[in-house]
Parts: sequence; structure tokens; C-alpha cells
Amino acid sequence: MTGWRFLLSRRWAGYLALVIVFAIVCVLLAMWQLARRDEAVAEINRVATNFDADPTPLATALPQLDSYDPSQEWLTVSMQGHYLVDDQVLVRNRPLGGDVGFDVLVPFQLTSGEVFIVDRGWVPTGQKQDVPDAVPAAPTGTVSVVARLKAGEPHLDNRSAVAGQIATIELPVLADQVGLPTYTAAYGLLASENPAPAERPTAAVKPTPDEGAHLSYTFQWFAFGLLGFVALGYIVRQEFRRVNEDDPEEQERAAERERKRLARKTDAEIEDEIIDRTGR
Repeated sequence: MTGWRFLLSRRWAGYLALVIVFAIVCVLLAMWQLARRDEAVAEINRVATNFDADPTPLATALPQLDSYDPSQEWLTVSMQGHYLVDDQVLVRNRPLGGDVGFDVLVPFQLTSGEVFIVDRGWVPTGQKQDVPDAVPAAPTGTVSVVARLKAGEPHLDNRSAVAGQIATIELPVLADQVGLPTYTAAYGLLASENPAPAERPTAAVKPTPDEGAHLSYTFQWFAFGLLGFVALGYIVRQEFRRVNEDDPEEQERAAERERKRLARKTDAEIEDEIIDRTGR
């Protein structure tokens, strides 16, 4: 089979189909990486917009107990009331700076009667036991709190904790434990308390803006998809030369390619010429 007719065989149709499937997979992976970058950029914008904004009254930001929109993440809110210190719980397995410890959750009852869960910060695991050595106490009496909103966390199967601890910030479960009308869609990372206690758990820090390498990976996947067709084209060209090696026109083209190859100077020849010129 001479000329390009070999491409009409079932074998080459299979090669083409394989390359097309590979390219589709590469495009899908590229689009997935692009979506991941969009999510990272959206998170950066949310932090920039919400983290240092002037506090919004909690009742304004969350008019209903189940109100919350993802765009409100890190939104600074203010409230007044008192801590229900007897209902304090610890969230297990919370990392910070390479260490593992606990987040300290204390229900905060607003002056209007509703309860909002406040994450007062992080405490390390104890030196000799799997509980903190000490947990700084929440202030008593009427307190003004400023916090930053975070979405509640989902239920995790096969995760349990001892009394006074929980495995995840599952707000409906905490609401059942408190037994009062409680916000169930969002909780708050403590920013400040007034009056401020002498000591408090380690506060959450402002996230560092980082888009990650998603855009680079996007271009790489597009390039891989294109390289599949380039590789197929190279293989097709080599096969064309092989099946047409007895064709006079192809023999002439092969001879011309060989003449050009032989006319090209090798690296050694170029180096010898440079040495000869510098030696004169």
C-alpha cells in the first residue's frame, strides 16, 4: 500500500482514535485545573474583601439561623451577649504550624436570645495526655465579640470523640447539645473580645494569598494534548517513508535528506574550526 492510503487501515484509525481520546482527557484535566485556579482566586478575593472590613452586626449578616452564603466567608461580624461556658467543646485533630491540637468552641448567647458558635482559637495537645494541658477561659458577663464567618463542617462517618470533644464542627449537632435556637449554617472565628481576657487560645491568622500552580498545570495539559497529535504526525511521516521506500520520488527525497545531513557540520568539526581560528 503506497502513498497515503495506509492511513485508511483500521490500525491507523485506531491510533487516531487513541490520540483523540488522549487529547480530550488532557483538555478535561486542563479545564479542571482552570476551575481550581478560579476557586483559589475567588478565595483570595473573599479574604481581601471581608477579612479586614468593618464589622457588620451578626443579625444583619445572618438574618435567619440557617442563613449563610459562601461569599460571606471571612466576613467580620459583631455581636453582644455572654458565653455559655458550661457548653464549651473541643474539636479534635486541628493542625497549626505543623502541630496538632484542638479548636475551642464556646456557644455565645446573644442579647436577643439566639446562640452563635464562636471558635475562640487553637490550643496544643498536652505534653503527657491527649487533651490540652490548659484551656484559657472565656470571659464572663456581658461581652462584645467580633468574629469572622466560616461555614459549618459536614458530618464525618466513622469519626467519634470522647465527652466534651467533637470530631468536626457540625453545627446542627452542637445546636442539639445547647438546646437553644442556634445558628446552624455558619460559626465565627474569634477576632476580638471586649473585655479582653488576660490569655486566650491562639487566634486564626489571615490566609496568605496563593493561587497555586493551577494555571501552569492548565497550560501543561493543553500542551500534552497537542503533543499527542505532533507525535502521531511524526509516526505517520516515518511510516509514509517506510511504505514508499521503493517509490522513485520518495527515493529522491530521501537522497536529498541524506545530502543535507552530511552537509551539516558535526560539533567536533565546529570545535576544530574554532580552535584553528583562535590558534592563528
